[in-house]
Amino acid sequence: MVEKSGASRWISHAIMILGVLFIFFPIWLAFVASTVTQADIVRPPMPVLPGPHFWENYKAALFSGVNVPVSVMLGNSLIMALGIAIGKIAISLLSAFAIVYFKFPGRKFFFWAIFITLMLPVEVRIVPTFEVVAGFGMLNTYQGLILPLIASATATFLFRQFFLTIPDELAEAARVDGARPMRFFWDIVVPMSRTNIAALFVILFIYGWNQYLWPLLITTDPSMNTIVMGIKQMFPSGDDTANWPVIMATSILAMIPPVVVVISMQKLFIRGLVDSEK
Repeated sequence: MVEKSGASRWISHAIMILGVLFIFFPIWLAFVASTVTQADIVRPPMPVLPGPHFWENYKAALFSGVNVPVSVMLGNSLIMALGIAIGKIAISLLSAFAIVYFKFPGRKFFFWAIFITLMLPVEVRIVPTFEVVAGFGMLNTYQGLILPLIASATATFLFRQFFLTIPDELAEAARVDGARPMRFFWDIVVPMSRTNIAALFVILFIYGWNQYLWPLLITTDPSMNTIVMGIKQMFPSGDDTANWPVIMATSILAMIPPVVVVISMQKLFIRGLVDSEK
């Protein structure tokens, strides 16, 4: 491997730093806007340093809103994102384990039937899915927000491909030791899938957190609104004036949980994506 010279290394680092600053600058402006007054934002030039109204604006964002406090919407989004991520991983682990380690008629057919559902995203099947959820009386419930979105063909496929790399000798050894299939699953397969689970959890949590269309369709009770819906509702209609400091504070608060998940699981996430022996 050819090592870079000192000059090229400095240039590479400078380009990366500029890229990070370019991406981070709008977020910084949103944070600054959440700490100043409405007049400071609408009167040019907009400040680039934080103002003295941090606690005032964030308190207003957390405990007020268009129809419901932002803190309630954050809780709804957190429950929904965790439910979707955990549900998708649990179902995908079990379905991939059954497809790989159990011999039953139509095994390949069922796998391909699951895989074909990749061509049917929520937007395509949203009307019949809504009818089913409404028929079960799950409108304005956490079950209605979570259950229709917890099946994942992508996660099932990824776990299946990983399980195929596990040596057959491990399953044979477990069988010789008298371990039943679920004991083999919990004690060997799941621990070996730790990095895959972490990588998928990060992706699926953000997927659930950013959901907008499905919660908008099945929630008519303001107390069940998610934070993404809440931000959209804060924008005024007609001649009303937007409360930009509160909107920006809500946007910053909405970014915190995904950022915490990514940072806390960063090492496992990277290993799950790039480790050739995961």
